[in-house]
Amino acid sequence: MSSLSLALRDSSTMLRRNLLHARRYPSLTLNLLLTPIMLLLLFVYIFGDVMSAGIGGGDRSAYIAYLVPGLLLMTIGSTTIGTAVSVSNDMTEGIIARFRTMAIHRGSVLIGHVIGSVLQSIASVVLVGAVAVAIGFRSTNATALEWLAAFGLLVLFALALTWIAVGMGLISPNAEAASNNAMPLILLPLLSSAFVPVDGMPGWFQPIAEYQPFTPAIETLRGLLLGTEIGHNGWIAIAWCVSLTVLGYFWSASKFNSDPK
Repeated sequence: MSSLSLALRDSSTMLRRNLLHARRYPSLTLNLLLTPIMLLLLFVYIFGDVMSAGIGGGDRSAYIAYLVPGLLLMTIGSTTIGTAVSVSNDMTEGIIARFRTMAIHRGSVLIGHVIGSVLQSIASVVLVGAVAVAIGFRSTNATALEWLAAFGLLVLFALALTWIAVGMGLISPNAEAASNNAMPLILLPLLSSAFVPVDGMPGWFQPIAEYQPFTPAIETLRGLLLGTEIGHNGWIAIAWCVSLTVLGYFWSASKFNSDPK
C-alpha cells in the first residue's frame, strides 16, 4: 500500500475509535451542548422582548433571528472543548505511547480526533438549529447558494477551532486543565456580537468585540441566513478560519511529535 493509502486507512480507523468513544460516553458532549441551548431559551423567553426593543425590533421574533447565528457558532466552540479533553486523556493515559509502537501512520491519531470533532460539531449545530426553528427562528429569503455558503462557513469554523482545541489538549497535563485551557472558546462568543450589536457596547469595549474571530463569522452567517449586510466580514471570517487552522495544525503537530509520553 502507498503511504497515502496507509494514512487514509489509519485515519479512518482512528475516526471510528473517536466516534465510538463519543457514543459510549455522551455525557461530556451533552453537557457542553446544553450551554448554548440554555442560553438560547434564556435570552429568548426571559430577555427576548427587552433585547428585541434594544436592537430596534418589533417583537421577540426579531431577537430570535438576531441571536441564533451567534449561538450556532458558540455551539461549535462548546463542542470542541470535548476535543481538548479527549486529546488530553489520550496523551496522559498511555494509549499514545502504545500507538507509537505500532505500524500506523503517525498523524492519523490527530486526524481522527479532528474529523470526529468536526462531525460532532456539525451534528450539535443541527440540533441547536432544530431547537431554534422550534421556538420561532426563520431564515429570510436565503437562496440555496447562501445556505451552502453558511454550511461551508460552519464547517471551516469548526475545523479551525478543532485544531486549536487539539493543541490545547496536547499542552494540558490532565483533562481538567484541558477543559480550563479551552474555556476561551466559550467565553469569546459572549464578548462578541452574538447577543448585542457591537455599536451598542461601551466604546472602550468595542475593539475587544470586533477584533476577534467570532464577530466577523457571526455577522457573515447573519448576512447569509437573514439577508443583512455582510460587507468585509466574509473575507475577515475566512482569513481567521484559515489562520487558526494553520496555526493549530502546526502547533499540534509540533507538540505531538515532540511529546515524550
